[in-house]
Amino acid sequence: MNLKKSYVEKYGYERVVTNRNSPLCYLETDMLKLRDGTSAKIDEKGKEFALIVLNGSITVTGKDFKFEKVGVRKTVFDGVGEAVYVGKDEEFTVTATGGDAKVCIAKAPAEKYIKAQVIRTADIKTKELGKGAYKRIASFNVAENAEANLLYIGEFWVEDGNWASYPPHKHDIEDMPVEGFLDEIYYFEFDKPQGFGVQMVYSKEGDINEAYKVKTGDSVEVPKGYHPFSVAPGYKNYCLWIMAGKNRGIFCTPEEEHKWMNK
Repeated sequence: MNLKKSYVEKYGYERVVTNRNSPLCYLETDMLKLRDGTSAKIDEKGKEFALIVLNGSITVTGKDFKFEKVGVRKTVFDGVGEAVYVGKDEEFTVTATGGDAKVCIAKAPAEKYIKAQVIRTADIKTKELGKGAYKRIASFNVAENAEANLLYIGEFWVEDGNWASYPPHKHDIEDMPVEGFLDEIYYFEFDKPQGFGVQMVYSKEGDINEAYKVKTGDSVEVPKGYHPFSVAPGYKNYCLWIMAGKNRGIFCTPEEEHKWMNK
């Protein structure tokens, strides 16, 4: 089983995680890089979209909305990523404004229509998670601050050999309110071209036991199981975490033998 997908940055629209190359139930991701002033039109029926601006600034236009100059950072290490949500059966156009722009587009099947929303920096909460060697900063970009069918999205930043998604946890069964079933994709960037980390995915049942070296542009899918991550010493990591499920939120269960670390 190969849960890793790699994106080589280039201008244009590229499908990365699709319903044909992935074991996920809901999630797909595309990458879009635009030259200043150029546009891409998107029209896929039956899906909701969340556009996370990785760098640069975009204007997103639909039939009844226009969100201008979304995105305020030069790199993913310059703060949180502004976002746009577009609902089911909406055709929309993305235009780079004020320079080149790179966007991750998350999408999931949608049962109901929800109107388009823009999520600005001021709308995005950040939180310090963990302690010691697993301390990191996380943001909640398309979360309780936005309405959606399935999508629930944030970011985290990890430095110098530290861990994230730690202690290991999973969200692959419906046992609410303790645990909810959510697909997840991690998309990675690093502060130096040679920067890397290790992403693990392993299940309680033992049918999945994977570990991947990840570099800038790589994504790893989490269809089930635990999924801790560690960045190599000397480097800084950025991760966009994208989840989709009927119970939007952080409903997860820690790995039994590591529960003591949460006390």
